[in-house]
Amino acid sequence: MEITHLNPESLFSNPAFSQGVLVRGASTTLYVGGQNGTDTSGAIVEGGLRPQTEQALRNVLAVLAEAGADQSNVVRFAVYLVDGQSFEEGFAASASVWGMRPTAITGFKVAGLARPDALVEIEAVAVLD
Repeated sequence: MEITHLNPESLFSNPAFSQGVLVRGASTTLYVGGQNGTDTSGAIVEGGLRPQTEQALRNVLAVLAEAGADQSNVVRFAVYLVDGQSFEEGFAASASVWGMRPTAITGFKVAGLARPDALVEIEAVAVLD
């Protein structure tokens, strides 16, 4: 088994974690770490849930691309939404970036995230072969 840690140049780099982990073995699986709506400087984008969700998904796409994958490889999402935010609004925002590509999804309402200014965090699992 070969494990590769991914940190695309288009995403803010934090030495404490990897943006994604690619595991090559009998099959190749990519685990995309929780993505917030951060820009390349690491700042949370302004404007609330919609732009944060769109940016978080663009960040997921960047990690997928780094591994040679795209939306069609994603088999599972976990979406963490801060209490008081609307899943319906988040899902509507996702259509403009992600499109209508169904995948297994689990949604969680949480009191807060590691970044106090973040409203959403999205994890993904993708299978490449």
